[in-house]
Amino acid sequence: MEKQELLYVGKAKKVYSTEDPDLCIFEYKDDATAFNGLKKGSFEGKGIINNQMSNFIFKLLEKKGVKTHLVEEISERETLVKKVEIIPLEVIVRNIAAGSFSKRYGVEEGTLFESPTLEYSYKNDDLGDPLINYYHALALKLATKEELDQIADIAFKVNEGLKEIFLNIGIKLVDFKIEVGRTAQGEIVLADEISPDTCRLWDAKTNKKLDKDRFRLDLGEFGDVYREVWGRLTSFYK
Repeated sequence: MEKQELLYVGKAKKVYSTEDPDLCIFEYKDDATAFNGLKKGSFEGKGIINNQMSNFIFKLLEKKGVKTHLVEEISERETLVKKVEIIPLEVIVRNIAAGSFSKRYGVEEGTLFESPTLEYSYKNDDLGDPLINYYHALALKLATKEELDQIADIAFKVNEGLKEIFLNIGIKLVDFKIEVGRTAQGEIVLADEISPDTCRLWDAKTNKKLDKDRFRLDLGEFGDVYREVWGRLTSFYK
């Protein structure tokens, strides 16, 4: 399967069509962005790590019953995926207070929630990806009631799977965001990626940040922590 037309250039990857109208190719870039693209950076090999790590995690989640867009990894930076219509929602699950949640509600970072929280942001760069609720999503016709219920089920299923996956390698899953899409058959599946770009990950013993907050907050060791997380995953899940 070979790349054909460039369909989309995002912050972290490019998307190409293929000869099969139901399949696309993701090509991961080394670029990093924060604050809706206002801050930009990179490190060599980031795209390779995120491509391989995301595929690795998707396969683990599939074993736990989560349906994804993954077809196969075709190179270090490229993956063949099912073509989906992305629902314009960032689906955010939080287990521990951090980031914008702490700032928005005045909750001390590190506060453990009794149960996970679910948030939606409207994927719209011009509007700054505003926080919206279930009824806003219906009013904007982003998804149906049935689809929103499915999305919530997927989000919590992914959360349970990821918590176990990361705890096995000594990492707390603080929060994460996912994207979902509709396949040509109308099925809702997990799409995009799961990586330290999309998850907040803290070392279980020290609470050291092992994710893109190293870049956002100028903490240093940006590339090192991505390599560390990937190394822990591949060492444990042989």
